[in-house]
Amino acid sequence: MTQTKKLLRSLAGEVQDVPPVWLMRQAGRYLPEYKATRAQAGDFLSLCYTPELAAEVTLQPIRRYGFDGAILFADILLIPDALGADLTFVAGEGPRLSTITSAQDLARMAPADAIHDHLAPVYETVRILRESLPAETTLIGFAGAPWTVATYMIAGRGTPDQGPAHKLMREDQATFDALMDLLTESTIQYLSAQIEAGAEVVKLFDSWAGSLRGEAFDRYALEPARKIIAALKSRYPDTPIIAFPREAGDRYIGFAKATGADCVAIDNSVSADWAAENVQKDGCVQGNLAPQHMITGGQALIDETKRIRDAFAGGPHIFNLGHGITPEADPENVNVMLRALRG
Repeated sequence: MTQTKKLLRSLAGEVQDVPPVWLMRQAGRYLPEYKATRAQAGDFLSLCYTPELAAEVTLQPIRRYGFDGAILFADILLIPDALGADLTFVAGEGPRLSTITSAQDLARMAPADAIHDHLAPVYETVRILRESLPAETTLIGFAGAPWTVATYMIAGRGTPDQGPAHKLMREDQATFDALMDLLTESTIQYLSAQIEAGAEVVKLFDSWAGSLRGEAFDRYALEPARKIIAALKSRYPDTPIIAFPREAGDRYIGFAKATGADCVAIDNSVSADWAAENVQKDGCVQGNLAPQHMITGGQALIDETKRIRDAFAGGPHIFNLGHGITPEADPENVNVMLRALRG
């Protein structure tokens, strides 16, 4: 069935009149059925680590909208949790972690090869989904990229400018590099296990890549992605990989060739016309409707959906948002978008 799946066809380089579509964070707080399941789980980490419930929230937007891709419900901070970080999620505020600010802190983390058992519930979720999804729906696994995950581990929370991570990079590069190496190897193992469990595509989210500049971008965004993709391709040459170096700007150009990614996801800070000219020439592009349209809706949503579809019509394309759908989104606006996209 894989060769008939629209999302896999785009990743293989096929140009389709109507591109496949899925949305980042498509399973989430904008859906009433998600809120009900989240309440049943009790807390966010319990939802991530209870395979039946994690599979249920992954399936909810597929039942409601018929997306071409279903992305595993999990969180990019499960790797730090598995490595031994003290992770909690504060309602309305986000994650809180014990911090890595010294070699002594890093030494308390487990080695990469010790994460498998802790993350076994995630792999069970993948197995459930592979059995439960419609035959035409592609199952997407994912992980956070090392730089983005490191920013949370160093600061202990999300930050507006990733300042604590940049500070450690400048002041204790040996510890910073060792943390990046640990996360790179852990990510290879995590995504390998997801593929073994049944993920058909995997995506690498580097949500804070845009705060890296020049040599730092090459060293801490591009190079870890290249290492992870090379390792995965050596084991699973037929598994496509999507890379998302968010807000990379001009550095989107050539990113697929430099890393080996099958597709580059782009955010909405660059135009679809620019990306079609400069990024899509190397292969599949994913994106890039502004998430705000899922809140405001109306004719602007319809027009922008069609404009992006048409801008990328000359090459392989997966329709998506430029970042995750937000809790304030109106679920009906997703239907409006799908009707505009699919006619």
